[in-house]
Amino acid sequence: MNRKHQIKNLDYLKPYRRGLRKHLTPAEASLWILFKNRQAYGMKFRRQVSIENYIVDFYCPKLKMIIELDGEPHFTEEQANKDKIRDETLCKLGYHMFRYENPIVFDHPDFIFDDIKRLLPPPAKADPS
Repeated sequence: MNRKHQIKNLDYLKPYRRGLRKHLTPAEASLWILFKNRQAYGMKFRRQVSIENYIVDFYCPKLKMIIELDGEPHFTEEQANKDKIRDETLCKLGYHMFRYENPIVFDHPDFIFDDIKRLLPPPAKADPS
């Protein structure tokens, strides 16, 4: 059966998404400032979106791009294994997964914008007539 995955529609995750949006980490808050109001190449990003049973940090529907920010809790072997399974699952659903350690947001946000730019569709060619 070809079941379409659900984005933002899992009711049982709603309180968790809301809580995560209210209590962003410093890195998430900083990146959100760069993303809100379509400041990233005109792309709309959403924060703390559920896809299947996962809540992702940032999601751009047009690019099918997921951005996850990793702080200290992600640096254990157990969490790294969970993150790997999560990433593989979401990639199989057709999403582009990008993970950045928190310092990248503060020190090199251009790395994130470079990855976004690589996913942008090529500009339409002008009609020669």
